[in-house]
Amino acid sequence: MNDTAIRHTLTVNVVYLARLREAFGSAGEPLQLATATATVNDVLTALASRGGAFATELAAGRAVRVAVNHTLVSREARVQQGDEVALLPPVTGG
Repeated sequence: MNDTAIRHTLTVNVVYLARLREAFGSAGEPLQLATATATVNDVLTALASRGGAFATELAAGRAVRVAVNHTLVSREARVQQGDEVALLPPVTGG
C-alpha cells in the first residue's frame, strides 16, 4: 500500500451533558473524523450531519458550549487525538 492510500483519522471522546444526554440517548461516545487535524466546529458538523436530534440540537445558532479536556473553548479551537470534547447546553433555572 502506498502512502497516498493511507487514510488519516482522528478520534475524540464526545461527552453529552444534561439535556443533550437525554436528546441523544447516550452519555457519550468515541467519534472518528476522517482527517488528521480538526476543530471543535468539525466535531459539531460531523455530529449534526447524522440528522434527527443531532441536527436539531447542534444546528447553527443553537446555544451549546464546548469544553475540550475540561476547558471551555471556541468552535475554532483545535482538537487532538484522544481529546475529551464535552457538549454543554445552556443552564437555566431560578
